[in-house]
Amino acid sequence: MQRREFLRTTASLGGAALSVTTGLAAAAPEVGSKASPAPPSALPRPTAPSPSGAVNVGTRAQLLADATVVGSTVGIAFTSHPGRKHASNPLLKADRPWEGWRINIYGTVLFDEEENIFKMWYGGHTSAAFPDFATLYAVSPDGIHWEKPLVGTAVAVGGGRHNAVLAHGQIANVFLDRTETDRARRYKMLAYDHRPKPTGGPHLLTSPDGLNWTRVSTANPFRSNDVVTAFRDPERMQYVALPKFSTPVRGVVRRCFALSTSADFMTWTDPRLVLQPDRQDDAGSLGRIAEVRAVLDVPDDPALMRTEFYGVGTYQAESCLVAFPWVFTINNSARFPRNRTPNHEGPCEIQLATSRDLETWQRPFRTPVVPLGPANAWDSGFLTTASHAFRHRDEVRLYYGGGNYTHGNPVLYDEYQGHERGTTYTSGIGLVTWALDRFVSADGASEAGTLLTVPLHFTGTRLELNVDAARGRVTVELVDAAGREIRDRGRSDPITTDGLRTTVTWAGKSDLAALRGTPVRIRFTLQQAQLFSFAFRA
Repeated sequence: MQRREFLRTTASLGGAALSVTTGLAAAAPEVGSKASPAPPSALPRPTAPSPSGAVNVGTRAQLLADATVVGSTVGIAFTSHPGRKHASNPLLKADRPWEGWRINIYGTVLFDEEENIFKMWYGGHTSAAFPDFATLYAVSPDGIHWEKPLVGTAVAVGGGRHNAVLAHGQIANVFLDRTETDRARRYKMLAYDHRPKPTGGPHLLTSPDGLNWTRVSTANPFRSNDVVTAFRDPERMQYVALPKFSTPVRGVVRRCFALSTSADFMTWTDPRLVLQPDRQDDAGSLGRIAEVRAVLDVPDDPALMRTEFYGVGTYQAESCLVAFPWVFTINNSARFPRNRTPNHEGPCEIQLATSRDLETWQRPFRTPVVPLGPANAWDSGFLTTASHAFRHRDEVRLYYGGGNYTHGNPVLYDEYQGHERGTTYTSGIGLVTWALDRFVSADGASEAGTLLTVPLHFTGTRLELNVDAARGRVTVELVDAAGREIRDRGRSDPITTDGLRTTVTWAGKSDLAALRGTPVRIRFTLQQAQLFSFAFRA
């Protein structure tokens, strides 16, 4: 990571200075000999308040990407860390005739632990075999080198073998439900069918193998424009969908996102709006447009310039949901020349958001965590993400789609520029990664800063940090709810290493069992160090 001057603040996080790394995310730290903990799905996330009135953190990692547990800071800056783009990006390109001229990750990537293989459901666009959209299937032993096996089950125009498993549909949210007792329903999919409703629209499907899909819904389970993100929350024991809504916001209809949930996959609640662009998003519109000026081919219209949300990717961290909103910046309606299909013009970048309840969202940074590529690069114009990122060993993987065109480019809609499809204009699917939970850090400069948490109620026996102190040091103090030092838990032994799971000790001892059930606050002192998360582990 590039070194930089840290900003300082004496306010709470709400008024804290923020900084953003301009390079790649920090390299993965040395993990050491300790085994990786269980994935988040095995770590309960209770929503009931603690009997003590403190925030109940249990044994779950508390990410600094989420400010809920931060009480106050002095001399601390918060830094957003963009994902590390893989050197071989794009990992997949449109290279089969039935895929059409471009592909996208309007779909899902997951790692099947039983088969020890990565699986991808992605989107193809407008080919002779599939005149409408299609969902296609790929596999990989490592998530980097992908194969497109000819196991397609969708019926192609003219027949022939292919890897398409669903015609007409895209935005395939696929869940591998290992708790399902009916093997024919082990795979579940919420996808968008592009035929007229009610045949089209969002629909539910099931499959025994991820290849042979049967629609199980006869009507749209909820309203959605087109893009919809869905995932299964094992702690809340429910399915969650974030469907796109066109909703009036500050005098203009915009793309926003709502929330719908289901306990059984079949019956869904009425969606309610939860995520919409605010005035700060609009204030940043011109800056985002200026950064991609070379890609746009229509002038700005200040009366139309605004921000909308085109889609949302998600990642289920232990203590919160991390989201990746697709921030679409409109600079014009692209209504000229006269033989051009009108559509909103502008780029799309990927930002960061967090939520603990799926209703309220924190977005302290309005900067990309998946940066657009340089002009003419395959991902320089419009970005999307897979339905969800996932943890694989000690890293978080997010697959993303990119194109070197923007939303209103006539290559997407007008056949008169068809000769440029796949040549001048290209697309692909790439990968960005983070070391485990290293999305945002609390940073101390050469003059040490402090971060004091809110009162916490924990159930573990030791305190573990995800921290980079290789060039500095971190010390920890435990205090009571009023900020008074707890006996024998004053300043800890200094931490001077870079590790995802570093145990805090006091005079060589780490056992905190005596404090379980007692509200405590943590005072971190950071000097030339970065704190990403902390957890009271068992």
